[in-house]
Amino acid sequence: MKLITWNLQWGRGLDGRVDLARIVAHARSMADFDVLNVQEIADNFPGLEGNDDADQFAQLAALLPGFTAIPGYGVDLEGPGGRRRRFGNMILTRLPVIAVRRHALPWPADPGKESMPRVAIEATLKLAMGPVRVTTTHLEYYSDVQRQAQAVRLRELHDEACDRAARPGYPTAENGPFDLTAQTPSAILTADFNFPPENPAFDQIQKPLASGGPAYRDAWARVHGRRPHDPTFCLHEHRYAKAPYCCDFVFVSEDIVGRVRSIEVDTATKASDHQPVLVDFDDR
Repeated sequence: MKLITWNLQWGRGLDGRVDLARIVAHARSMADFDVLNVQEIADNFPGLEGNDDADQFAQLAALLPGFTAIPGYGVDLEGPGGRRRRFGNMILTRLPVIAVRRHALPWPADPGKESMPRVAIEATLKLAMGPVRVTTTHLEYYSDVQRQAQAVRLRELHDEACDRAARPGYPTAENGPFDLTAQTPSAILTADFNFPPENPAFDQIQKPLASGGPAYRDAWARVHGRRPHDPTFCLHEHRYAKAPYCCDFVFVSEDIVGRVRSIEVDTATKASDHQPVLVDFDDR
């Protein structure tokens, strides 16, 4: 199973051109992927640099026929003429989707800091190895207070899911919303976390779980050991940082982290201000 995670900056490349078809074509050139997790997708936000008012969630879905498109809006605002203005993340997958949840992440007050509400999209996918929860999100950039709270909540959400899997609810089978769906401790978490590996939040996400379930582990360390993460941000331009660094990680629960065959960063592309990350899992 191949998964790509990529902050698209609403499809804006370093040449200033917004081109989602170029994004999808480049992702396809990297791998015949089964899951594409993307962040910074816009709908009706012509104020973003180089952008128009297009619904990029719909555009990405159309560019990947045969894939299930799962949007999540962190920002959902009233717009001119009654049309919503939305900004968030998306999971696109050709694997069967058992269930979907959308989690609003913490947004505590942090006076004087720019910020926006953030959302995590969780899709339980049917793999040969069994059901796996795949989550993608995008944490706050300007506020460390909010970013730390969001990192803690991501671990808590995983802990809750592991507890549900260990102690499932009453197994109704009435074709209603109370019917029991697949609950699993096996999980993959991808995001633009907006912090480097040395930030305390990196370890916070990987702390042991109160439920005793399999904690998150850094897929990069599983494959590359102590080798520093390849940079995923500010590699080709230094608009937001003087030196490139990694902030786009893939965390995998301990029970399936041994299935990670490879993880690589495409350091060459300039189709966004972030670099895409490709992970290959053994799904046998």
